[in-house]
Amino acid sequence: MASGRIPSTANSPLTAKGDLFTYSTASARLAVGNNGESLVADSSASTGLRYQSAYNGNGSINGGMDNFQRGTSFTGTTTNTYCADRWIAYRNAAGSTFSRQSSGLTGFLYATRVQRDNANTSVSDILLAQMFESQETYKYAGQTVTLSWYAKAGANFSAASSQMIARIYTGTGTDQNWIQTGYTGQATTLNNLTTITTSYVRYSATVAIPSATTELSITFGFTPVGTAGANDWVEITGVQLELGSVATTFKRAGGTLQGETSACQRYYVRLGANNGGTTGAYSTYGNGYSTQTTDASINITLPTTMRIPPTVCEFSNVAIQDFNTAVIAVSNVTINSAFVSTTVAVVAATTVGATQYRGCKLSNNNNTAGYVGFSAEL
Repeated sequence: MASGRIPSTANSPLTAKGDLFTYSTASARLAVGNNGESLVADSSASTGLRYQSAYNGNGSINGGMDNFQRGTSFTGTTTNTYCADRWIAYRNAAGSTFSRQSSGLTGFLYATRVQRDNANTSVSDILLAQMFESQETYKYAGQTVTLSWYAKAGANFSAASSQMIARIYTGTGTDQNWIQTGYTGQATTLNNLTTITTSYVRYSATVAIPSATTELSITFGFTPVGTAGANDWVEITGVQLELGSVATTFKRAGGTLQGETSACQRYYVRLGANNGGTTGAYSTYGNGYSTQTTDASINITLPTTMRIPPTVCEFSNVAIQDFNTAVIAVSNVTINSAFVSTTVAVVAATTVGATQYRGCKLSNNNNTAGYVGFSAEL
C-alpha cells in the first residue's frame, strides 16, 4: 500500500484518508470462468467483461435475411407460408404482407418487412417465425441464451406504445410444426415487448431455456391497433440466437453467404434459370425418359443434402425435351416417393404427346421465370 499528497480528480480511483490519498498496487482480477468458456465484453459487468460459452454461433439460419429463394413479397396466412428462407409469414386474419426490403443498415443488405396492409382494421397479431428442428435445439436445453435483432418501425406503426413482439416458444416433442400443431409441452419461454423507433436499433433479450427442451421457435412481429396507415410495419434483420447472456457481434449461421445458402437449402431448394439450372429460357434441371406418352421420369441432383427426402415439389413453366420432337409442355410435376433421397429427387412429369421410352430432359418452357422447387421443411 502506498500513500501521498496528490490532487483529487472526479474520476480518480484513489481513496481519501484525511488529506492523504491511498491506492493499491494490486491489479484487479476477473474470476476464472468455467472450462471451455471465453471472455466477451459486457458493459453491465463491473469489470466490463464476462465469461460465456466459447460456442457463440448463430442458431438462426438466414438471420441476416440474405436468401429469398421463393420470391420477394408474400401474404401472411394461417399455414406454412415461407417468405425469406426459413422464415414463416403468419397471421390468423387477412391483410398482411411480408416483403424483402433494402435495409440501408451497415452490414446488412436486406431486411424483412412485416406489414399490416393499408386500411386493414384487424388487430390480430402479425408474426414472422422460424422453427428449429430438434437436432438444432438440443444444445440450448438447460442453457442461458440471448436473442438479438435489429428493428425499425414505419411512420404509421400502430402497436400500442410502439412495442414489437419477440418470443421464444419451447416444447418437448420432436420436429413438430409450431404453427400447425403446436408443441408438446409448449411453453412461452420468452415474451419480450420492446418499444422501437423509426431508426434501426439493435435489441436483445436473455432467457433460460428449460432443461427438457427438444424443439424451439423464435417469433417477431406486433399486435396492431386501430386502422392501418400506409406504413404500419416493422422491419427486421440481423437476428441471432446464441448461448450466453451477452449479445455478441452478428454472424451468419453458415459462416459465409455460400454457407448460409447451403444451410437454407437443407430445408428448401428452388432451381431456376439463374439459380441451379443452366442459364436461359430452356434451363435444364435433370434427365430421364418418357415412361409412357403422358409421363416422364426425371432424376434431379440436389445442390446440397436436405434435412429429409423432400416431400413437396413446386414448379412453374417447365417442359420436357426428347431431343427429337418440339418442346412438350408439362402440366404437373410430382415427387416419386419410392426413389427420392436427400440428395436426388426423382420426379414424374405429366405431359401429352411424348414418345414412350425415349430419353428426355426437364427444362424451362421458353421462360426464364420457370423453376422447380423441393421442400423438406418441418
